[in-house]
Amino acid sequence: MKKKVIVDMDGVMADVYHQLVQFEKRDSGREIEISDLSGMPEIEAFPNGKKHVNEVGFFRTLPVMEGSRAALEYINNKYELYIVSAGMEFPNSLREKFDWLAEHFPFISWEQIVLCGSKRVVHGDVMIDDYPKNLDHFAGEKLIFTQPHNELIDNENYQRVHSWEDVLSIL
Repeated sequence: MKKKVIVDMDGVMADVYHQLVQFEKRDSGREIEISDLSGMPEIEAFPNGKKHVNEVGFFRTLPVMEGSRAALEYINNKYELYIVSAGMEFPNSLREKFDWLAEHFPFISWEQIVLCGSKRVVHGDVMIDDYPKNLDHFAGEKLIFTQPHNELIDNENYQRVHSWEDVLSIL
């Protein structure tokens, strides 16, 4: 029986930080350096972030995280892969996330996509996510994907990964 691998979208497959930086610059002219955001919650780092994530097209045009396509294609062939994203908070995101996945990860079928409210209902062997709140309830192996908001978190229950190369070295 194959291991079930649960992968988050935003901040793991999709580069939300670069998108927020671009939208902030577009709307306010303010240039934000991602390297200056270590340990800062996203809501604090991006004052207009709530408006941006509710904007039509935000999730549809997210950049693909470096290395994610090839890594996920490998994982998809070796494991039982599910993409799980808590999209209910941003209703525009549901269709946009589905279309984004179809464009950038065409090898992932609709049956492998779970767009939900809370990830507490998800069970598997490995979860890759950037938010501790999604990992804390998970009973399997927990890989925390480094993003500025979680860089300062040191939790022995998580294994930190900085890139998709790191993920592949574990899986």
